[in-house]
Amino acid sequence: MLFGVFNTLMQSYAQENQELEVEQSAEVFLEEYSDTFQENFFEGLKQKGIRNYDRAITYFLECKRLQPQNTVVTFELAKFHLYDKQFILAQEYALEALNGEPENYWYAETLVDVLDAKKSVLEEVKGDLPWSNVELRGNLAEIYFLNADYVTAKAVLKGIKTSKQQKYLEQKINDSIAKQEKISVPVADVKRTESSEDLNSVEGYKSKIETLLSSGSDNNVLLETTEEAMERFPSQPYFYYANGAALNKALKYKGAINILETALDYLIDDTPLENAIYKELANAYTATNNTAKANMYLSKIKSGF
Repeated sequence: MLFGVFNTLMQSYAQENQELEVEQSAEVFLEEYSDTFQENFFEGLKQKGIRNYDRAITYFLECKRLQPQNTVVTFELAKFHLYDKQFILAQEYALEALNGEPENYWYAETLVDVLDAKKSVLEEVKGDLPWSNVELRGNLAEIYFLNADYVTAKAVLKGIKTSKQQKYLEQKINDSIAKQEKISVPVADVKRTESSEDLNSVEGYKSKIETLLSSGSDNNVLLETTEEAMERFPSQPYFYYANGAALNKALKYKGAINILETALDYLIDDTPLENAIYKELANAYTATNNTAKANMYLSKIKSGF
């Protein structure tokens, strides 16, 4: 329950029009902590809101000094270091948080995100996890399944006594692997066709969205597809970028700005996509007559990509 309140608080801070609500929720969460902890906590959130992750890390490290066993603080440190591309530290904090609360789904998801960013595999940190925890492994299997890494998802579930829910997940994993094995047509020879089955994976959505973006098809279809993709795969920055681009085309600039800035929160080591997001943000801010913000994002675009 504590984490649920805190997580809601985290998400709300990204929305400028919800800052008052966030402060009220945070007060409930922080009632039992010292004034110093609260001050650092709020300052850290403010720095996160403007994507100044170095400063956010400093404030949350002070929170951790005051509350060393607070897994929520450790979890946030893992995310801040991930956003700041300090992957080794991010992994250490992610593992610490997950060891503190092995059954927390969001902690497991952050660890997977860190491993993906490091180009590492789960096997490398398996010995640092409470691997006998069935719910932990169920969460990890679901995360890898949603990321379309069906082989890893199946391996994670292997050898444990699964619940009814996990058995259902295992069946979906096996079905997905079977579908992949049926695809025997060489990609180089035949252009991939789009079907409802393609949209069971991140790559399937990306393929369809790229086609919609390049062809300039019905923008409503692009909006619907990107919204569905974001709902199914909420940590994929490309889907937020594409949705923001569609909102710009629909002249919904404020909505586009919110979505595109969220895309930056999830972005890790992808300069071409980062440039594309900056361009769309510049377009949105230009359309809303905010030339200062538009120029700021244009200045961030890196050449040569």
